[in-house]
Amino acid sequence: MAIVRSIPSTRIINGFEISTSEIAIISETAYSTRGEEAIIIKSVPNCKLKLDSTTTDHIKIKALTNVLILPDKNRIDEEWDEISVESGACIEFRYAGNYWYIMSSDGLKLT
Repeated sequence: MAIVRSIPSTRIINGFEISTSEIAIISETAYSTRGEEAIIIKSVPNCKLKLDSTTTDHIKIKALTNVLILPDKNRIDEEWDEISVESGACIEFRYAGNYWYIMSSDGLKLT
């Protein structure tokens, strides 16, 4: 299993300076976001991805495997405890007002 990161970058999230990378390629069965702008998940049968609001406020996720997406608190779109996406899906989230909101999706998510 592996995590490959692009060139390091620094972002301000929730008033704190976070050292992260623009893009990360994830090949792990479980992962928590760390301020990346985008992540690509591949080379594992399934992945459980936790959206971490302490390090991330905006993320794009490209799934090349089946991914279960969980918020670190509250619900996604104030409605779902988790979102399941199939291989090939792409989904974008924003954290605002203590909730994770889906801003864009290619429609391949399952609830």
